Amino acid sequence: MVNRVRQFMHAPTTSYWGVVKSILCYLRGTTTNDLHITRSSSFDLYGFTDADWAGSTDDRKSTGGYLVFFCQ
Repeated sequence: MVNRVRQFMHAPTTSYWGVVKSILCYLRGTTTNDLHITRSSSFDLYGFTDADWAGSTDDRKSTGGYLVFFCQ
């Protein structure tokens, strides 16, 4: 959702400001969520990836992402 709103930053409309407000309200409600990081006794490398080919019904663009953890 944030990416779609970002595409209209150069000429925002009233409806897009409403979406931005919704995003900010969501983020305000998640401030108590914690991310716990623990120490490991070994060096491990983990990688995750995902892709969605032409999955957006609005513009048929593909999305992808990756995440790499190096644990000590």
